[in-house]
Order: sequence, then C-alpha cells, then structure tokens
Amino acid sequence: MTWLLDPRLQHCRRIFLREVVMNANIGIHAFEKAGAQKLVINVDLFVPLAVSTPQHDRITEVVDYDIVRTAVHHRIARGHINLQETLIDDIATELLAHPSVYAVRVASEKPDVYDDVEAVGIEILRFKNAP
Repeated sequence: MTWLLDPRLQHCRRIFLREVVMNANIGIHAFEKAGAQKLVINVDLFVPLAVSTPQHDRITEVVDYDIVRTAVHHRIARGHINLQETLIDDIATELLAHPSVYAVRVASEKPDVYDDVEAVGIEILRFKNAP
C-alpha cells in the first residue's frame, strides 16, 4: 500500500469498500464468455478533509459510500467486459466525476483463474484531472 504514502493524499479522508464479491461476465477466453465468474473488487475514494469533515453530523456533509457500491454494480450490470483494465478504468472514471472526490483506487481480482494462485488482478490509482 505504498500509494498511501503519496503526499497528494495527505489531507484526504479515505472511504473504502472491501471485498465486493460478485459474479461478472468478464474475460477474453471462450470459457469466460460462456458465463459469469467470481470477481472481487476493492475501492478507495480519497476526499479532501475540507469537504468531508462534518460540522453537524449529517450525511449531506460527507461523501456517502453508497456511490461506490452503486458505481460497481452499475458497471457490472452493463454487460460483458473483456478486460479487468477496462472494468477498473470505467469505475474510476465514474467515481472521479463526483465533485468531492479527489482520487480513487480501484482493484479487481479473479480468484478462480489458476488453481495454484490465490487471485489475478489489476489495480489503478487515479487523481482528478490527471491522465
């Protein structure tokens, strides 16, 4: 988790969803296109403390983590995805569109690809207004 040491994230609150487990139509191989497979997604949102420190203990003063779960479910519901890279890029783009989100980390894992490997996956860390 060396990304946590990034000084750009120093004054941010981290909102996270861990181990979102779902079945998804993802992959390039014929057997992957034949049906859904298990997918595990992890997401971290980074929101500046200046816009996420509640003064009156109200949900309207912070970023509601429901948007993260909704973004993941919406992308999976759109249909087959060839690449994990495409999946995490799409989720990151949707979450970065939120006005209060400064950065996002999205990771996707396929736990059932190889018998001798716990999971294969992809991870991205993106900042708002960065390539």
